[in-house]
Amino acid sequence: MARVKRGTVQKRRHNKILKAAKGYRGQRSTLFRQAKNAVAKAGMHAYRHRRTRKRDFRRLWI
Repeated sequence: MARVKRGTVQKRRHNKILKAAKGYRGQRSTLFRQAKNAVAKAGMHAYRHRRTRKRDFRRLWI
């Protein structure tokens, strides 16, 4: 079976992550490994805080 080289696919994947990490400080915006971790953490925090925001607004208005 032939070996698959992931040239364009990998480049596209890396650019997608690096674009999402734009504006982060230091290596988190330039290096793929750090950016991947930073974007994953940011997604986790965003998910959690969307729910917290709903909670806060309910508490505020009731």
